Amino acid sequence: MAEESLIQIGQRLRGLREVLDIPAGDIAQLCGFTLETYEKVERGEVDPGISGLTKIAKRYDIALDVLMFGEEPHMRTYFVTRKGQGLKADRRKDYSYQSLASGFSGRKVDPYIVKVDPLPEGEERPKNSHEGQEFDMIIEGTMELTLGKKVIVLEPGDSIYFDSLEQHSMRAMNGQPCRFLCIVI
Repeated sequence: MAEESLIQIGQRLRGLREVLDIPAGDIAQLCGFTLETYEKVERGEVDPGISGLTKIAKRYDIALDVLMFGEEPHMRTYFVTRKGQGLKADRRKDYSYQSLASGFSGRKVDPYIVKVDPLPEGEERPKNSHEGQEFDMIIEGTMELTLGKKVIVLEPGDSIYFDSLEQHSMRAMNGQPCRFLCIVI
């Protein structure tokens, strides 16, 4: 599932570039990737991360949902997401997003339910950063958030609000998945 999602994201990015006649090198530079890495993103071999997709969406004035899910939001007054029904993107085998507002056009924040699976012992998740701010509230499981050099352990009911330009990574602890509400502003 994760590989198929990455392939679809890559196809949407390639389609965007072709429609807008944007050189691959321009998008690679925008995301901080080498051209070779960006070409792997378009082939679905490398995850561009939320940070890369957010930069592309903002720069080219396209809804983040279009890049992540292939869906154009249309609702302007309200949008209901029923339990378990939000659009899902499994960008990596151990990380999945469920959009909670994918159908609302022109929204000012991007809310998700995120599930992080535990990593094998000794394996580290790469850090990322993206413009804006982020709010995370743990629903179940325990998460270790590395924010810059600070390591913070969050339990169910705990929340954190931070500047998402700060390098950060999340890791599920105790061999159990962690689910949390994530709002990217």
